[in-house]
Amino acid sequence: MNAALNRNLFFVKEHTGVFKAANNYDIHDPNSQEVILHCREENLGFFSKILRFTDYKRMTPFHIEIRTPMGEKLLTVKRGVSIILSNVEVLDANDQLVGKFKQKFFSIGGKFDVLDASETFMCTLQGRWTSWDFKFVKDNVEFAQVSKQWAGLGREMFTSADNYMLQINDKVPADHPLRILILGAVMCIDMVLKE
Repeated sequence: MNAALNRNLFFVKEHTGVFKAANNYDIHDPNSQEVILHCREENLGFFSKILRFTDYKRMTPFHIEIRTPMGEKLLTVKRGVSIILSNVEVLDANDQLVGKFKQKFFSIGGKFDVLDASETFMCTLQGRWTSWDFKFVKDNVEFAQVSKQWAGLGREMFTSADNYMLQINDKVPADHPLRILILGAVMCIDMVLKE
């Protein structure tokens, strides 16, 4: 596993744009402000681009690759067309399945089961609909949390850009697959629950 994935703090900054269909992010080290990862949705189909400007945006497929600044692919987060509930796959650098997120029915604020490649339950991603605060928990143990860093009224009103702080608990060991799933989930939260 790449050393960049063993960090505990990630600041995720969405690229701004008034009329943008694709979702692109940079992930920074919050202390040095250095860009440590790029998240790009480069191969967005024509019809998906059109639907991203409609009420059907949450149903459109996505395929985001997270790479180092040097271009080394670390993981992929993808979903096909989603009618009611989302099932999102997370793949490693070799396009091998690491795990999945399965959206829960009737969850207020958003809730996903985080599963490994064999569909064994690892934790739950749960949030509150009144804020941008999400936690990864299992048996009352918190593995990570994601919170939104507000960018200001003007920016929030006229663009769809969001910034997030991801904090992974020391309880998640280095090189553990859960780290890949947690980082992938940040993209999932934005594209499935908050768009």
